[in-house]
Amino acid sequence: MNKPKVYLVEDDENFGSVLQSYLEMNNYIVQWVQDGAKAKQEFVVNTYDICIVDIMLPNVDGFDVAREIKSLDSSLPVIFLTAKTLKKDVLHGFELGADDYITKPFDSDVLLCKIRAILNRNSEEKEAEQVYALGIFTYDPQRRILKHKNHNRKLSPKEGDLMKLFIEHKNVVLNREKALKLIWGQDDYFTGRSMDVYVTRLRKYLKDDPSVMIENVHGSGYVMQVED
Repeated sequence: MNKPKVYLVEDDENFGSVLQSYLEMNNYIVQWVQDGAKAKQEFVVNTYDICIVDIMLPNVDGFDVAREIKSLDSSLPVIFLTAKTLKKDVLHGFELGADDYITKPFDSDVLLCKIRAILNRNSEEKEAEQVYALGIFTYDPQRRILKHKNHNRKLSPKEGDLMKLFIEHKNVVLNREKALKLIWGQDDYFTGRSMDVYVTRLRKYLKDDPSVMIENVHGSGYVMQVED
């Protein structure tokens, strides 16, 4: 079983180091960033299972970091860590889509239990995954079937993974490096060419509906444009 990946945004060097070590001891992979502005840049080049974000950060606060994360992946769980206990701050955190809001100091075992509960809940939700509407098509990610009227097309595993990733990021830019690392496990010339081939195939499968288009975004990646 793959270790869950945690994106930790915390500017306190001592606290961040201790928390990173604690999570790694409990079989998590931790990417730790200490600066709010850098956090927004680093997020797009990898993929994570959960984010832990301190609110009081240098340059860009944790609320802005979480807002950016949610704009790129609305389903990604976020836990806020903060010394701020004002009701308006707590409410603001939940309005941004936070899954939990933990005030410092706290018991690390409690945080670990919360992380596990959130990840288990997300896993159960994914098992009951919905069929996506995509213009004139529907896509069933569990069976990897793209359907239009009475025609079913079974996608290959990588075609299916890429289609699902595009749908999850529809109408927003899907970073090329992030897609390569998530689906192919690495970002190099050969995997890049391979992804280009798969993108071409998906475009061909979707050509019967001009309201669904996968477009290149120069220097960034792709965007699946879907008209309502």
